[in-house]
Amino acid sequence: MGTGTAVVWLRNDLRLSDNPALSAAAASYDTVAPVFVWSPDEAGAWSPGTASRSWLALSLASLFVDIGRLGGHLSILAGPTASALLGFARATGATVVYWNRRYEPALAALDAHVERRLAAAGVRVHVFAGSLLREPEALTTGSGSPYQVFTPFMNAGLRAAPVDPPIAAPSLLVSPHTLPTGLRPQDIAGTSRRSRPLGTSRSGLRPQDIAGTSRSGPDLSLMWSPGESGAARAAASFFGEIVDDYGENRNRPDRLGTSRLSPHIAFGEISSRTLLQQANAIVSCNGSCHISAGAEAFVRQLYWREFAYHILHHHPHTPERPLRNSFDVFPWSRDPGALEAWQSGMTGYPIVDAGMRELLATGWMHNRVRMLVASLLTKDLLLPWVDGARWFWERLADADLANNTFGWQWVAGCGADAAPYFRIFNPVLQGERFDPDGAYVKRWVPELEALPAAWVHRPWGAPSGVLASAGITLGREYPQPIVDHASARLRALAVYGSLRDIVK
Repeated sequence: MGTGTAVVWLRNDLRLSDNPALSAAAASYDTVAPVFVWSPDEAGAWSPGTASRSWLALSLASLFVDIGRLGGHLSILAGPTASALLGFARATGATVVYWNRRYEPALAALDAHVERRLAAAGVRVHVFAGSLLREPEALTTGSGSPYQVFTPFMNAGLRAAPVDPPIAAPSLLVSPHTLPTGLRPQDIAGTSRRSRPLGTSRSGLRPQDIAGTSRSGPDLSLMWSPGESGAARAAASFFGEIVDDYGENRNRPDRLGTSRLSPHIAFGEISSRTLLQQANAIVSCNGSCHISAGAEAFVRQLYWREFAYHILHHHPHTPERPLRNSFDVFPWSRDPGALEAWQSGMTGYPIVDAGMRELLATGWMHNRVRMLVASLLTKDLLLPWVDGARWFWERLADADLANNTFGWQWVAGCGADAAPYFRIFNPVLQGERFDPDGAYVKRWVPELEALPAAWVHRPWGAPSGVLASAGITLGREYPQPIVDHASARLRALAVYGSLRDIVK
């Protein structure tokens, strides 16, 4: 181990285990100074939303404690990032900064800028791969080009060399003696997002300052445990109790059938390599032993995430523009009233409204329902997918630019491996299939709680006596459908079909 101090710049890798940058720094230097820099404006158009900020504050508070248990100290600074890191390096006497790679276009550009600024000041940089199973450049088609279809991409990943195993967490972190004092979350005052010269002030940022905003958001602590330990417990619960039926139950919003790991993954509280290792340990033996069907379905979801990052890296314009250039001329509608009804869960389609209200209350939405609400917005209402992507970004605790962009373009039909244009989800049939008793709807749309299950997904079709007995007057307690799905489907088919004719 060398003498001196290494700074570890933490970002969306808020964990000790399987953190290549942190482990490498701890193995190479006798003192390590972990630091998080809060500078949301430098993320460009996709700065963290309300729910993300709330999660980040809780995650940082957890990491602060975890690092303290190892003898170290997590510093939280305000940006601009390059200036903050340079000042921090000078204050700690560090001549090297370690970090794990990011892939979002604005953040990757920021990292390159920071690296240039540090190098110009004589500070070396070491960058590691710590977010994905494989780097976006690692898998290519036979012609050497990026993949645009998921199944060949996943198969290539499964055929490639085994993924490296997770790295153990450092057993000890020693803070440099020159680290400014008074940076514990409970001691730090001030909410200014401007960086302060470390030589003249000992103030930094508390995790709760990051969540501070005039915008209201969900109370994540009611149903989540942000942080590495919370992620580990969630993974243990999933692989111990849920994974066996994951292949079937993951489509049922009325059941606890998904991992609910997505926010933990988004903030890097648990790594994909750790999850892959745990999934591969779930085996089923019937003559021969192999990974269980539920675990295999989960691994497939890990590869969907990999594919989303693969697309974002090779097509950095996609957060703002469609991957398929033909959709640049798509005649999207503009209807602020319809958009607001969709955002607030007042479309008159119960399973859609349940999902949108779940999002507002918890910062999360079931994945099957995400597809349904996206289909209603882009296909039934013909409203731009970017409007939906931005709303999700603002309200999702697991907001992830690669996944968010990919998912919305998939449903809208304008992205990689996209759903065919004629795939338009019927919210009634989907509700009846995946929420047959209406339990999910009744939880989030309490106006319909007294409605019999036979009518809960289409209250407008219920006899007047049934509605009266349930205390419902459509248009008063609960809205009429914002659009007739059958008519909207035909309209969408015509519009999408005309686009195909235009671009031939």
